[in-house]
Amino acid sequence: MPAAPPVLGYFLAEVGRVFDVIVVGGGPAGLSAALMLGRCRRRVLLCDDGQPRNRHSHALHGYLTRDGIDPAELNAIGRRELEQYNIRCRAIHVTAAERRGELFQVTFENGEVDQSKYLLIATGVVDDLPGVAGLRECYGRSVFHCPYCDGWERRDQRIAALGKGKSGVLLALSLKTWSPHVVLLTNESRVTGRGLARLARNGIDAVPDRIVRIVHDEGQLSAVEFESRDALALDAVFFTASQHPRCDIAENLGCAFSRKGTVDTGTLSETNVPGVFVAGDASRDAQFVVVAAAEGVKAALAINQALQREELRP
Repeated sequence: MPAAPPVLGYFLAEVGRVFDVIVVGGGPAGLSAALMLGRCRRRVLLCDDGQPRNRHSHALHGYLTRDGIDPAELNAIGRRELEQYNIRCRAIHVTAAERRGELFQVTFENGEVDQSKYLLIATGVVDDLPGVAGLRECYGRSVFHCPYCDGWERRDQRIAALGKGKSGVLLALSLKTWSPHVVLLTNESRVTGRGLARLARNGIDAVPDRIVRIVHDEGQLSAVEFESRDALALDAVFFTASQHPRCDIAENLGCAFSRKGTVDTGTLSETNVPGVFVAGDASRDAQFVVVAAAEGVKAALAINQALQREELRP
């Protein structure tokens, strides 16, 4: 019987194998780290459950040579590039990770486990969407969280900033970079007199009324309806809200967090827990695809240097 052809891409775990690195998260940070580690001839397992932060978006921006590409296509290209470096990839959710002696043991949703010398967490964050009827259906189409990512496409349109307090004021002011037609929707939250005065000086009205719903047609909003005033015709809404890590692995391992709720990391994505690195949106406040990819590479360099120190004689 002829030998079976080699299988590229996703695979079943190899019993008893110890990887140099297990990368949890297959977005730009995880893929870039795996690519560089593969080029360093490291044994790498990359795990991803297919739920990236930007899965609702139709295009990503600000990434040189890839501006406007579908985020899913960027990730698919990245996975194909890993094949020549023998990177092992699994389409599976990681439920837990813990230190077992000198190794990390990673547990998957099907109960299987794998082990590695180092662990890189690149799972990103989840945006806490405002609880406004119709907003979720518009998210990624005409409702956005990042003006740097989507402001150009909405230039000179009727834009609303949806947010509370100081953060809402700052978002509204920043949107003037892309359009002169900006309004702040506070949804009954309080704005200081100083904030209102600055908005007025910059030609921005503040609407304090409670929002009833966003009117839209298949995700393209046309107006916002309020409880006690006439509807406001709009083309796009940018919101500011809280976010939280996509998984609790870093927290359970004892990683320190910043005041903003992201994992506190050094310049090479290292954490306070030896052997654990965190790259991408879960570790920094500059949350861009291109930054996440760069952080993945820096983490890979740090991990490879650590492995070299273990392997080479002084």
